Amino acid sequence: MHKHAMTLISLPESRADAEALDEVDPLARCRAAFALPEGVTYLVGHSLGPATIGAMEAVREASEGAWLNDRVGAWNSADWIQLAERVGGRTAKLVGADASEVVVCDSVSVNLFKLAAAALPLARTRRLVVETDEFPTDQYILEGLSGVADVELIRAEPGQGLAQLNGGVLVKSLVNYRSADVADMVADEAAAQDEGGWIVWDLSHATGVLDVQLAKSHARLAAGCTYKYLNGGPGAPAFLYARGDVAGELSSPLPGWMGHAAPFEFTSDYKPKHGAARFACGTPPILSLAALDGALKVFDDVAMRDVQAKSRSLGQMCLMMAEGMGLDIASPLDPQRRGGHVSLRHPDGYPLVRAMADWGIEADFRTPHTIRLGLSPLFLSYAEIWDAMSELAEIVETRSWDTACYREKAIVT
Repeated sequence: MHKHAMTLISLPESRADAEALDEVDPLARCRAAFALPEGVTYLVGHSLGPATIGAMEAVREASEGAWLNDRVGAWNSADWIQLAERVGGRTAKLVGADASEVVVCDSVSVNLFKLAAAALPLARTRRLVVETDEFPTDQYILEGLSGVADVELIRAEPGQGLAQLNGGVLVKSLVNYRSADVADMVADEAAAQDEGGWIVWDLSHATGVLDVQLAKSHARLAAGCTYKYLNGGPGAPAFLYARGDVAGELSSPLPGWMGHAAPFEFTSDYKPKHGAARFACGTPPILSLAALDGALKVFDDVAMRDVQAKSRSLGQMCLMMAEGMGLDIASPLDPQRRGGHVSLRHPDGYPLVRAMADWGIEADFRTPHTIRLGLSPLFLSYAEIWDAMSELAEIVETRSWDTACYREKAIVT
């Protein structure tokens, strides 16, 4: 093995080296929690985490147990009514927040809308800012909110959001969905707060793979999804974070009955719950929440610093092995500036990804040329990544991707 100059970690020079790293991996035991098929190397955990045994068992228990046997009574007998807040509390531990500061509800898109709208009255200026390389839904949501609230929307160039903030509200991803570039949350929060501005953080590509510390970073508002690295299942509800000392000053623009302090009193006047739970809106999706609750069990005895360290080591390994393949690297080389996936560019990236799938390597593609490899450290091994990158090199060298069938695009890429 050799030490990478940037990371000072040992990177494997052979498959035997990779196997040696697996032998001492503190997260290797977590693989058993996942229902992964043989012969597949799953590098798309940054898009949809695979099924966990805990999630499937939890859904069976909720459906074939509580729903089947107790019917509507399960809201009390199975305590479904508190499930969104309980799962929020479990999620809070993974992002460095208190349990009362996180609730699981709705989608990332809806939660970003709610938080940005709630922050506007507290910001020094009525201005919304988003950078043009943000995930599209973040941009669409602010465009819609700017029209509803009749406020100025600034579409800033990449990296210029803070410079354009001027005391307004900025929606910003901690990890960029294309490049995996990691923002400096501490510095950005300090700069925004100094000028009377607010940041709503999108943690979708960070939660469950980075050691996010919201409280220590002085972040006040955030939202993120649970179906990526948290493995909550397709369409799993998102989470919303509102720091305890500011939550009471915030009003949800969508004050639904589940955010009411006493929803079953059925009063006409709205009285919000304490903490982040005031941002809950409609009836929670119990089966999806049950799946997420079960999926989170794998994190119970895991240190997020170990998760982050392994993900970055796997990323360095991918980049090291990609250097001689003729693929452009589109992610930061410095692991401290990179999230849980690595991005590579190839003029024929889409057919290349399709060919990889036939080799049992599942990755994803982002137009026009980006191949993303998600390094989910709870179920991936160093040996798997060694094999996958070796096979990718063969696919590139032999041009086995260069066929008409691989060029035909599916609806979802």
